[in-house]
Amino acid sequence: MTSAADPHPETDLVISRVLAAPRAALWRAWTEPELLRQWWCPRPWTTEVRAFELRPGGAFHTFMQGPEGGTSDNPGCFVEIVPQQRLVFTSMLGGGWRPQSPWLGFTAAITFADEGQGCRYTAQVMHPDKTVRDQHEQMGFFDGWNMAIDQLQALAAGL
Repeated sequence: MTSAADPHPETDLVISRVLAAPRAALWRAWTEPELLRQWWCPRPWTTEVRAFELRPGGAFHTFMQGPEGGTSDNPGCFVEIVPQQRLVFTSMLGGGWRPQSPWLGFTAAITFADEGQGCRYTAQVMHPDKTVRDQHEQMGFFDGWNMAIDQLQALAAGL
């Protein structure tokens, strides 16, 4: 397993929590598109999974829609997949490693590790610079990602 880079406070946002769900179930919720769409964005927003090629270089594209018409289109690419341990994706590349200029550039490393009766779930979201990191945080990164993680935990606990 490749270890995560040490977080850089200037450019990274990190959430690390112990979730009350088995690691295998959390992995399923992340890697099965029908499950992913159920928790990916904070409700009442909904998610459409437009592409999901779970392999390095494979396309990963979600489209989120709010109840009042707001949208967020997020094409990207899987970078690394270590089953039940680590999943890395980026908005800086599209499927097939094609460079793209996203509206919000980042690379996210999600790690899973057994801890006690649950699973240590860490999301390290790395940005190209402090400006983009600050923009992501001001958009509600911690509230939004934590709400989605709560939804992930609830779904995975029932699998």
